[in-house]
Amino acid sequence: MVRRMLRTRNIKKKKVRTPGNKVVVHFEDKKVGIARCAVCKKPLHGVPRVKSSEMRKLPKTKRRPERPYGGNLCSKSMRNLFRKSVTQILKKSNVLNKLGLIYKH
Repeated sequence: MVRRMLRTRNIKKKKVRTPGNKVVVHFEDKKVGIARCAVCKKPLHGVPRVKSSEMRKLPKTKRRPERPYGGNLCSKSMRNLFRKSVTQILKKSNVLNKLGLIYKH
């Protein structure tokens, strides 16, 4: 009897002939889903498509891009997030009003 987790039709089975001329069933591993951006749901570049157990064995630099929010946000979403936060800070401090960049209608 196979392990309980393998008793399903979702897992692909492959028949393999052993050197002793016996046919046995090997179970293929499921593919890991692609890491996606938390905001726009686009696939993330620089994040490997491996199991979490294999991800732990990788060095930190190979696990995700080395930028703020690397591995969670794509570069475009990260840029937009920073732009929004900077404009909010500048609006609060009234720097843009003093510079004349915000026009009141």
